[in-house]
Amino acid sequence: MPTQKSKKKSKSKSKKKGKSATPPISKKELAARKRQRAKQIQKVIGDLVTYGGLGLVIGITLFFVAEPKIALAGGGGIVVLGLSFKYPMLGLWGFLIYMPFAGTVTYWIGGGSPIFQVAKDGFYIPAMIGIGMWCKKTGNRFILPKALKNPLFILIGCCLVTLVFVNGLKEPNPGDKPILMGIWGMKVLIGYLPLITGAYYQLKGKTELLFVARLTVILAIICCFLGLVQYQYLSSGKCAGTRGFTGDQLFRASLEAKCLIGGALLFSPSQGVIRLPGTFVAPWQWGWFLISNAAFTFAVAFSDPSPLWRIGGLFGMAIVFVNAAICGQRIALALVPVVTIILLVLTGQIANLKRFLPIGIGLGVVLGGVIVSNPVVVQERIDSFIGRWNASPPTAFIAQQFHETRYGGLLGLGVGRATNSARVFGKTALVETYYPKLLYEIGQIGTIAMLLLVTTITVTGFKAYRSVKDKSLRSYGASYWVFVLIISYNTYYYPLDVDPVAVYYWYFAGVVFRLPEIDKQEQARIKAEQEMENSK
Repeated sequence: MPTQKSKKKSKSKSKKKGKSATPPISKKELAARKRQRAKQIQKVIGDLVTYGGLGLVIGITLFFVAEPKIALAGGGGIVVLGLSFKYPMLGLWGFLIYMPFAGTVTYWIGGGSPIFQVAKDGFYIPAMIGIGMWCKKTGNRFILPKALKNPLFILIGCCLVTLVFVNGLKEPNPGDKPILMGIWGMKVLIGYLPLITGAYYQLKGKTELLFVARLTVILAIICCFLGLVQYQYLSSGKCAGTRGFTGDQLFRASLEAKCLIGGALLFSPSQGVIRLPGTFVAPWQWGWFLISNAAFTFAVAFSDPSPLWRIGGLFGMAIVFVNAAICGQRIALALVPVVTIILLVLTGQIANLKRFLPIGIGLGVVLGGVIVSNPVVVQERIDSFIGRWNASPPTAFIAQQFHETRYGGLLGLGVGRATNSARVFGKTALVETYYPKLLYEIGQIGTIAMLLLVTTITVTGFKAYRSVKDKSLRSYGASYWVFVLIISYNTYYYPLDVDPVAVYYWYFAGVVFRLPEIDKQEQARIKAEQEMENSK
């Protein structure tokens, strides 16, 4: 029988044999890789210098012929446009990072300038053009997945028919530009849909998936921390808010009352009303940012392979809950816990006691501490929610909106006619729920086409994430798919028309569609490791 010593010797020999099976990289190949890396770095530096210099020249020129804000927008815009086109994937990362802070930049640096209001598209549009050109050059599909092609073309066809025969032929009101309004309305409706393609090609593997998941948590924590500071400034009196305003102004969010970050806010403690915008332009956008991040922080807290990042996800969940309680947005106070409960049930995490209990207890302790330390504030928010529900139940409100838009007919009353941001092109109607808005604008046929598109996204996404074998990836997929499911059929307000949901919905649909490819890579890697282990 072989002794323990001889076993160890044979084991070490087999290890050496296993290592020799995969020969090390030669010095020549290593030197070639270093040269290639050096060339890439030189190219990036060269592009930075080129676009940076061009931006500086334009910025200085505009500084002398226009105001400083225009100079900053023009010079910085050239740099962003050039680099986003040249490096589209970096442009997309920049877009995702900048988007939550766009409202703060717009009103605290840009002074509300229209140029700053569309600045985020300076990242997005050139990046997507770059990706489109890359797809054409390499033969990769731009419309992904293939199942979306027909529903998307049907929706675009319906919108174009309405644009030509309703926007184009209807007698315009004085000052109206119905065609421009229709084009803008289409941009709002599906302008960010190409993010599906962007996300699909951006996430080359598990490393990029974990990066974007963790990035959302970092952004949520930063924005929510700033939201807490904003609330502290208002409650302590460092910012007046809408204190001192009179009449109806005491109950309306105002840009004149902006505080530290973001745009229009409402803070009238004498009337018991508060609507914080956080880092966004308006309070309801902040509310939907919190609702979205209830899903994104949940995904990291329950799915990340790193214990440290799971703790980070838990902290993100806690700070999102706290902001939902104090921001004054009733929709956030209602939906953040509801979304969390739906995620627990539909992703099956509630049955995973080993992971659920520590996170549940930790979240309970944090929220309990907040309630104990701010009982009056929390009670005010709960009373406000109950009072609003009793005065105007959401179900009755949505039913009323459907009733009021029933005259849209087959083709609707015009693309963009109920899109708030299209009011620069003419008079728009106020329709505060999503599918009644579609009925008003593009009629019954167009609304059915939109439902067909989002249903295709939902069903295809479900099949995609369910096909994934890796537990961590599948858990991420379940979390993001539930977010897509909720937004696809949500009709309360119109989050799909405005940031952040207008961005997050399409992007994370693309993430879900990409998961099977990432899973194949992981399965191939695991198989290769097992074969190497067996050969030792």
